[in-house]
Amino acid sequence: MKLIENATAEKLRGGFYTPEPIASFILKWGINGNTDYEILEPSCGDGVFLEQLKENNHKFESVTAIEFDEIEAEKADKIKLKNKSVINSDFHLYCNETTERFDLVVGNPPYIRYQYFDKEQQAEADKIFKKANLKYSKLTNAWVSFVVGSSLLLKEKGKIGFVIPAELLQVSYAKQLREFLAHFYNKINIISFEKLVFPDIQQEVVLLLCERNGSNSHLIEHLELRDASDLENLDVNRLKSPSKKIDFKSNKWTYYFLEQEEIDFLENIATKRKIPTIGDYANVEVGITTGANNYFTVPHSTVAFYRLEEFAKPMVGRSVQVNSVVFTKDDWFKNQQTEAKANLLVFPSKEKLNGHTGVKDYLQYGESIGINKGYKTGIRDDWFVIPSIKLSDALFIRRNNLFPRLILNEANAYTTDTMHRVSIKETVNKNAFTASFYNSLSLAFSEIVGRSYGGGVLELMPSEAEQILLPYQSQNADLLATIDKMMRDKKSIDEILKITNKQILKDGYGFSDKEIKLADSIWKKLSARRLNRGK
Repeated sequence: MKLIENATAEKLRGGFYTPEPIASFILKWGINGNTDYEILEPSCGDGVFLEQLKENNHKFESVTAIEFDEIEAEKADKIKLKNKSVINSDFHLYCNETTERFDLVVGNPPYIRYQYFDKEQQAEADKIFKKANLKYSKLTNAWVSFVVGSSLLLKEKGKIGFVIPAELLQVSYAKQLREFLAHFYNKINIISFEKLVFPDIQQEVVLLLCERNGSNSHLIEHLELRDASDLENLDVNRLKSPSKKIDFKSNKWTYYFLEQEEIDFLENIATKRKIPTIGDYANVEVGITTGANNYFTVPHSTVAFYRLEEFAKPMVGRSVQVNSVVFTKDDWFKNQQTEAKANLLVFPSKEKLNGHTGVKDYLQYGESIGINKGYKTGIRDDWFVIPSIKLSDALFIRRNNLFPRLILNEANAYTTDTMHRVSIKETVNKNAFTASFYNSLSLAFSEIVGRSYGGGVLELMPSEAEQILLPYQSQNADLLATIDKMMRDKKSIDEILKITNKQILKDGYGFSDKEIKLADSIWKKLSARRLNRGK
């Protein structure tokens, strides 16, 4: 998967500009028969939205297009349109200086991380956020400031239509943007696609279509299409009356992939049943950051060759090395025998090495291949001394496929940042804690609080994992052996849930059969949607 900043370079070079069907549809929705609109395109690239204005013979009062790249601005300026103005400038600067206001803002903003802005751009973006009473942070991406800034440039009644990453719906850094949009706009429509619009970068995008009309209602709707070509036959009138009420308290907009009955169920169930979260029972933190996993995590043969036994600690670094919900010492030993990377090399500082020949040879090998010059290793006093070496009671896999996994760490194995470390509170039964996770409600909330990527991957960061509802009861401890055996016997998760849902949800928290079925259908719907992207 390419990083978003690499993708941005391609976008700025014209590598993946907005497909014509998308630009055409956004304009069709936004203009919707009006002839006197003043339109803004804050990042016009080589002019695909301008071309679609021309090709579809839209009538409008004026169109202003901003483009930071001089060459692309020149291309856009050659498109013959009446009352068109192309400005070669940074949008943030334009946004803060202009007195113009617009009926419609459309576009596909750049996806650039904060650290790739120059200082002037950062300062101008910060001004935009202050105008909107929002906090600007180093996690903020350019598309966020484009959406906020464009909203501030609307007339009292106006619309924005943008192509933006689906991260809007899920990531923590976009939380305040979701809250801003929910309060600022009266109607929000989100259109997503089963197939990736930009498959080369595995970046899932959505169309964000927002309208401000001066009313007191705040409604939202989600619509999923097969691919961008389906927009041609989509009646824009379907988007006139979104029906779901925006929940201003909701952290994620993944909710709105669901029906209103399902949303109401999820919103009410936590308070109605007083269901706690993982964070109520445990602290979740990232695994050990080695700075070079391939070097510091090694198979038994490497340990033996360099005679590093006293520096090798048991570890588990990949989900394929754990085939169940309990990782035992036997499991670790089997990994050792299969030449899996089951050892973490934990070296002391240079003065404590006592001239160990094997360590000396291995460190020389590391320096010969540049391990000591890595980003993390290069800033250490001794490049080979890994910080934050500690064990955890359980492990939570960071990136998951069919379903997320919480694993009891009976082997006392260390883990790298491919898994999270889960430290369970002393008063909590560890077996019960682990078993309590395996129910349809917790799996559904994993999909809601986590984030999905191309390839069908579900990723959960520590703070997100802590938000998952966990219907814990101490008596769930007796389920752990059953779950463990079924997983080792390769039973499906559906078979496991038939047993666990009854004890955990029905007997433990008084769920009705209908509520259990609803929780299960929500999990299946959200996970199926995610997994379809992996096909």
